[in-house]
Amino acid sequence: MSITLTDLISILKKIIDISLVWFIFYYILKNIRNNVKLSLIFKGVAFVIILKIISDACGFTTVGLLLEYVIMYGPLALIIIFQPEIRSILEQLGRSQLLGRHKVLTVDERENLVYQVVGAMDSLRKSKIGAIIVIERDISLHPYIDKAKKIYADLSSDLLLSIFFPHNPLHDGGVIIQGDKITCCGAVFPTSNSSKINKRLGTRHRAAVGITEETDCIALIVSEETGRMSIAIKGELYYNLTIDDVRMMLIDELRPKKESLEDDFDEEIEEEEEIYEEDM
Repeated sequence: MSITLTDLISILKKIIDISLVWFIFYYILKNIRNNVKLSLIFKGVAFVIILKIISDACGFTTVGLLLEYVIMYGPLALIIIFQPEIRSILEQLGRSQLLGRHKVLTVDERENLVYQVVGAMDSLRKSKIGAIIVIERDISLHPYIDKAKKIYADLSSDLLLSIFFPHNPLHDGGVIIQGDKITCCGAVFPTSNSSKINKRLGTRHRAAVGITEETDCIALIVSEETGRMSIAIKGELYYNLTIDDVRMMLIDELRPKKESLEDDFDEEIEEEEEIYEEDM
């Protein structure tokens, strides 16, 4: 049985069709993982669907009927209730990057980034100068950059200190770093309404958590009142860190995923070799 050119084209179309569907699913799941609000909506929808399956299997008529109404009118309710969040999520999907800027940095460039940022954080901490430094990753921060003061300068701890110096007209707002460049200063970020944040913490900490809820960036904060350092990642705030904690978290978060997986694999091999030697 010979395969004609038409059959080959048909098979190729099906392969492309399936590949596109998988790419769309991957892209959606990737953005769900990077966006705290989107992941909460996804978990809620998944919970309702699982509960519906369980109620049908167990024969819970009343619960099943209520869940049918929820599934029927739920999408409309979600659109109405979460209209601002859905709009920001769609905007985020439109500005997402396939390759994060930090991934193209060499090892030396990443080390320099960590060295300069940590050096600035240490000096700001000692002087009790408030600051918020945001490092862009996969999701672009251009909507916030467009409204801020553009700099496009080489990253250095001295420049960061100059920007956040209290009498500097540019010290209000946050600094955004793309790759190994300081892109802008005076950036304004959305504040988080999360109940997990201590009420004693101010606008800087809430803005840091807010921007990490909407994007996958890293936000570093120095408190003006106490000089304490914090890091916000994926909507979680790590408060009152030491300078070594900041350095290690930055190194870990800025490592490319492939490199991180290889390191984990090497560690597992070393552990297995140690166990084998002990048994011998």
